[in-house]
Amino acid sequence: MSHPIPNLRMQSTMNSAFAPSAEYSAAQLAILGGDAYTLAASEIKKWPGYQPTPLAPLNGLAQQVRLGSIYYKDESGRFGLGSFKALGGAYAVSRQLIREIKSRTGETKVGVEDLLSGKYRDIVKDITVTCATDGNHGRSVAWGAQRFGCQCVIYVHATVSQGRVDAIASYGAKVVRTKGNYDDAVRQAAEDAAQQGRFVVSDTSYEGYMDVPKDVMQGYGVMADEALAQWPEAELPTHVFLQGGVGGLAAAVCAHLWEQLGAKRPRFVIVEPDKAACLFESAKQGKPVAVHGELDTVMAGLACGEVSLLAWEILKPGAQAFLTIDDESALEAMRILADGRFGDAPIVAGESAVAGLVGALAAAGDAELRKQLDLNESSRVLVFGSEGATDPELYQRIVGKPAEAIKVAA
Repeated sequence: MSHPIPNLRMQSTMNSAFAPSAEYSAAQLAILGGDAYTLAASEIKKWPGYQPTPLAPLNGLAQQVRLGSIYYKDESGRFGLGSFKALGGAYAVSRQLIREIKSRTGETKVGVEDLLSGKYRDIVKDITVTCATDGNHGRSVAWGAQRFGCQCVIYVHATVSQGRVDAIASYGAKVVRTKGNYDDAVRQAAEDAAQQGRFVVSDTSYEGYMDVPKDVMQGYGVMADEALAQWPEAELPTHVFLQGGVGGLAAAVCAHLWEQLGAKRPRFVIVEPDKAACLFESAKQGKPVAVHGELDTVMAGLACGEVSLLAWEILKPGAQAFLTIDDESALEAMRILADGRFGDAPIVAGESAVAGLVGALAAAGDAELRKQLDLNESSRVLVFGSEGATDPELYQRIVGKPAEAIKVAA
């Protein structure tokens, strides 16, 4: 049986710091989970339009690579924003506004209902939130700012597509394009915020900036919890392949399943573009390291050169392996899902959505890695389709037909 992506190029490194028997620690709980996750889930589920996203079986693909099953958590419809980021950025905006309201008023009980009702409109309207983005996080922050009534300025780097810029601006945000790559935009957003009294709502953490990224990742945990509740098989997933970026998505999913399932948790494998592999390089060196250059991958949401320090605290002991994949393989995976090849229902998956899936297919097709990860005909694999067609024109160029036509076919 031929591999579904015959020319797939992959690199892999096993994680020497992986601690398969370790319990989820108090230090990790201070980053993700516990009461903070419970609050995030409770508040997000109060937002108008909340509903769990679907968990789609990819039985045909699983059969092609001799796996028991593959399930794809399809985040393309999340709150109408097209990506999982709706759970994180907007939630962190709400928490930042609530903290500021409490500070200014002395009130101790302020919740998301107060923001949604406009109770503190006069305070909130003069607050500005800001961040840098590859597209989806900034869209979520802008959407959250519009929903909760504050101002918003979003920074995008040189290679972010105009379609993604327009999507952010449609929520009333001011969009500033900067020179350089994503990490340069992060620095510019932080410098301008310090000068102009804005509140940075970033999805990556760095020295001196930890609280807000925790809020972002707590929000991401909701989709992991949904996937567990939706899991259709009697036995739990055995493997989860997660796209990298700065590590926020991967850490949130790893942390939630680790906390909830303990020793029964699945194996976690992190997958990145070969042109932006900061987590892969960090795993090889055993500490967070940055990768430099243009980071010019088609997987725009993963074009990150610096690791989130908080995410690393989860992934360093929690991930068994780190992989890199090539751009063309990601594009081919998008076409496979759009076409519904191998008998699976068609799925609209953006460029960054498919990294985890491509990693799973790559690992299953590599004899040595398959053995190292204990992948076999009984393995139950979970992947997260983190975005839909967030740039519709680019998506149509890649797959040859518009997202709307694929949704109709599905």
